[in-house]
Amino acid sequence: MSFHEALVEQKARLRFDYPEYNLKLAQIANLLFIGGTPDSLAPFTATHATFLVDDIQAFARALPARGAEILEAPKEVPTGWNMLVRHPDGTLVEYVEHRDKNPADRM
Repeated sequence: MSFHEALVEQKARLRFDYPEYNLKLAQIANLLFIGGTPDSLAPFTATHATFLVDDIQAFARALPARGAEILEAPKEVPTGWNMLVRHPDGTLVEYVEHRDKNPADRM
């Protein structure tokens, strides 16, 4: 983490363990780092991107009208809520809304 903190000149503003998936997560600026064993990371490696949004329910309503498929509806996670979406081009994107929003976390 120290390399990335120095690179963007910011300390990690979010760090937590996600024991139900045996993962460790950290956020530095707009970068999300997910650590774990190969087995614990396997279910997440197909996801191409994570978008941090300010209103996940609004995206859940709007995305299907634009041809996206909600694969996993919004659900509560340690930081707030997330959902998994397949975009029309096949890209798998996790959408995340933080419970404790930071002014930099806007989309």
